[in-house]
Amino acid sequence: MLDIQFIRENPDLVKEISKQKNVDVDVDKLLKLDQKRKDIATKIETIRSERNKLTANLTAKPSEADINRGTHFKTLITELEKESAPIEEEYNKLIHAIPNIPADDVPVGKTEDDNKVVKTWGDKKDFDFKPKPHWEIGESRGLIDKERAAKISGARFVYLKGGLVELEFALIQYVTKLLTDENVIENLIKDNKLHIVAKPFIPVLPPMMMRTAPYQATGRLKAEEMTYKLADDDLWLIASAEHSLCSMYINEILDEKELPIRYLGFSTSFRREAGTYGKDTNGIVRLHHFNKLEMEVFSDAENSAHEHLLLIAIQEYLTQSLEIPYQLILKCTADIGAPNARGVDIDMWFPGQGTYKETHTADYMTDYQARDLKTRVRRENGTINLVHTNDATAFAIERTLAAIIENYQTEDGHIIVPEVLRPFLNGRQEI
Repeated sequence: MLDIQFIRENPDLVKEISKQKNVDVDVDKLLKLDQKRKDIATKIETIRSERNKLTANLTAKPSEADINRGTHFKTLITELEKESAPIEEEYNKLIHAIPNIPADDVPVGKTEDDNKVVKTWGDKKDFDFKPKPHWEIGESRGLIDKERAAKISGARFVYLKGGLVELEFALIQYVTKLLTDENVIENLIKDNKLHIVAKPFIPVLPPMMMRTAPYQATGRLKAEEMTYKLADDDLWLIASAEHSLCSMYINEILDEKELPIRYLGFSTSFRREAGTYGKDTNGIVRLHHFNKLEMEVFSDAENSAHEHLLLIAIQEYLTQSLEIPYQLILKCTADIGAPNARGVDIDMWFPGQGTYKETHTADYMTDYQARDLKTRVRRENGTINLVHTNDATAFAIERTLAAIIENYQTEDGHIIVPEVLRPFLNGRQEI
């Protein structure tokens, strides 16, 4: 969440940013509630001080008058706490709705149509036949079975089979090998002129369920739009490994020497995809359940912007290594999401559909998540500050498989294995 002191000092800016991000929140009401909270807290503190004085001045058995005064103080505090409870509840609801302040270079826009293409990479392959969409190839080859999955689970579920599953495991092994190699990270930092240390990523298999409180603290719990909840438990299915990674150090103080901490998380992600009716209903680009490799970084404030740029550099490196054309998209204020200070997408080229589609996102979060999670860092001089968090997609596996199928298809419906993945398939060149 955003710092309340910043909101107090910059109410007009916060109102404007909320408008730019299409967030409907009453900033004036929040500030009125904030003042009421402070007034009640001051009254409670004054009464407690008087009660402490009463206790400190007792030298013998308290008189009836002293007991009555003590009881009166306790009653006053109880009444004020009751008065405070609904104010606190409404205050928390409003402050958690206040979005993060976007970085200076984020375009102001009303919809994703206002996003900015900042780079286009790769030559689109000239096929000597009409390329097919990935689902036609996958279904005809028995690699994707949507009909049987629909009988079992409903729409937007699939069975993946055979060589496509082997290709998925190859992607996972490939990314894990690269990002745990310190030399790879060091070269990317040098090539992109970044001023951060070359620590490798630590692989993590995070929990795929989260309790409500920590999930809300991440700023990522979207109950109606995205997230599935277990009926009989206080548990939600995560929509990305990032959600249970960024909350890993909730209520903890890290040592400055530990930073940056870079994680590569693999998990199944679950998304309701509400509001996407009729969009990407064919194939495996938009499913209710898919696998994803996600990068998460904890850093200090001074280096967090360069950590964000490193994650984007990694995304580009991975995509280029597959030799799939893409566009790099700087997302506008309305599309980056409320918790984000900056957001960058990679859209891969899908020749079978004749369009670019989003496959990667990199989110620069600053201290927005850490404030509510209370994840801090103790500096060498003894001061304690909030950490900064960054997250980014390494590969959303099913979307990447779809892009590979369409870009590497043959006329007879086979799929050429990208060269960088062949070592993980015993040199196999075609599926």
